Amino acid sequence: MPRRPQPPLKPGKDPVAFVARRLEAHRPPGPFQEGAFTSRLHDEGVAARLGLALAVTFFTCFATGLISHFAQNPLDIGFLSTPVSPGWLYRVTQGTHVAMGIASIPLLLFKLWTVYPLLFTWPPAKNVVQATERLFVGALVALAVFQLFSGLANTVGWYPWEFNFVVTHFWASWMLIGVLMIHIGAKMRQTRRALAKPVEETEAHAESPPAPTGTLSRRGALGAAAAAVGAVTLTTVGQTFRPFKELAALAPRVPGIGPQGIPINRSAISAGVTETAIDAAFRLRVTGDVQTPLELSIADLRAMPQHEADLPITCVEGWSASGVWSGVRVRDLLERAGAPEGGEIIVRSLQMRKSFRTSELNTIFARADDTLLALDINGEPLHIDHGFPCRLIAPNRPGVLQTKWVTTLEVRT
Repeated sequence: MPRRPQPPLKPGKDPVAFVARRLEAHRPPGPFQEGAFTSRLHDEGVAARLGLALAVTFFTCFATGLISHFAQNPLDIGFLSTPVSPGWLYRVTQGTHVAMGIASIPLLLFKLWTVYPLLFTWPPAKNVVQATERLFVGALVALAVFQLFSGLANTVGWYPWEFNFVVTHFWASWMLIGVLMIHIGAKMRQTRRALAKPVEETEAHAESPPAPTGTLSRRGALGAAAAAVGAVTLTTVGQTFRPFKELAALAPRVPGIGPQGIPINRSAISAGVTETAIDAAFRLRVTGDVQTPLELSIADLRAMPQHEADLPITCVEGWSASGVWSGVRVRDLLERAGAPEGGEIIVRSLQMRKSFRTSELNTIFARADDTLLALDINGEPLHIDHGFPCRLIAPNRPGVLQTKWVTTLEVRT
């Protein structure tokens, strides 16, 4: 049956309200009809609890993500400097970052399913305040989906984009947290009211008929979300937390798999060093602002005092694996070359292409007891994929900065 003609509407002081009245007068069919969503699970009590869990995971990811970013891009400003010890700290923070990010995926999906009927409210906004709120909600959802998708893609080494992941992920995280805090502030009263009631007593859909026997309850929906979070966590966290190693079926890297029991992200072939790394003419050079530049063969390095350090390799993708590394302390090389205190060390690799061909060591890391040019791991000479003839190993550094196939230490003051 055709609709009756509607009386003309005149715009008032609020243009959004005027448009809303016009849209209300021409409500489309389908999901925009009143009462289209009657499930008891589309409920503010369920949404509030899922939102609280997401806030915990997002803020944890943000904090640990800042630690990771500044470990890769040091500020070296007093208390903001990355500490040398304990040597396992970065392993814990980055493992937590990735685990929380993965756990956020099912939480976000459950949360969006719970609140998606709100996306079909008609009219979309009734006033400027509501329009602004919905704009921020749209930004929040878009940023959350982007961060979780790009982070997950990074853990498996898949980059279907042209932008720099590290820079984009860092700045997008600031925008996400900013929008999230605005959303929390806007929904604080509603959330507190929903959390104050037992989840089965909230009445967001009081007009809904009683749930049929066997239908999932609100508490059951939250339990399903918790089970999904537990499942993805147990099947991935073993890449960092060794007691769950055997359960890590979905982890892209698992300790114990790879040359000498340690995974690799970049092989000697992909780095283009298969010939230069085994060349008998190889020499390690200590150059720059030093009194006595050095050129040392592998035999010369092995003739120097050797030191052992039990340290993990921790990758930004979330996996980590420990080994007992042995080799020459970097500080012993610097002292032998007469390097001044307080200098910065540029570590250069034989690798001639792709990123992370160099890394930087500030004076704190360069002079640390456990910062080595490692020659062996677990009593064996380094496999070429782990950096033969020598590689940098230091506490609390991302794996991408543990430079492999080291050829030069350049001192700058």
